Amino acid sequence: MSKFYTELDGKLQEFIAAQKIFFVGTAASDGRVNVSPKGMDSLKILNANQLIWLNLTGSGNETAAHLLEQSRMTLMFCSFEGKPLILRVYGKARAIHPRDEEWAKWIALFPEYPGSRQIFLLDVDSAQTSCGFAVPNFQYQEDRGDLVYWTKKIGDDGVKNYWKEKNQTSIDGKPTKIFE
Repeated sequence: MSKFYTELDGKLQEFIAAQKIFFVGTAASDGRVNVSPKGMDSLKILNANQLIWLNLTGSGNETAAHLLEQSRMTLMFCSFEGKPLILRVYGKARAIHPRDEEWAKWIALFPEYPGSRQIFLLDVDSAQTSCGFAVPNFQYQEDRGDLVYWTKKIGDDGVKNYWKEKNQTSIDGKPTKIFE
């Protein structure tokens, strides 16, 4: 039932574009493996072998820390409506920060969200589909506005203070280099 791909063909790109949530998996050379759900309008398909996603402020910053040691990343998409399907996209990623020269080029692809922390550029080396027969059906209602509301409420200085307090190291104590 599973099938491997060396790039994201048109059908896979359509499937990705239709999903309202995706999951990011990363791991450093030791410590915990991180799997994180992502939503909102935070992922773009650049071409058959590149995806880019915007990382907003959150309670941790594991992906950034992990990528400093291991550039491996897996994105997983699940069909929660309609025909069942799971898609895993494998590749190597790197972080782009607001301080980086190329930030302006990439941030323009996304809606303006307060608290935008990093952009992750994923070079896809393979993808795999599987059946998804056991994934439950859910009906999408709407994106949550809580994160946007909270980051607007605390403002840019509040976000930076939050990053200083909560986002400079991973839960395993690895640096994220959010300010370097």
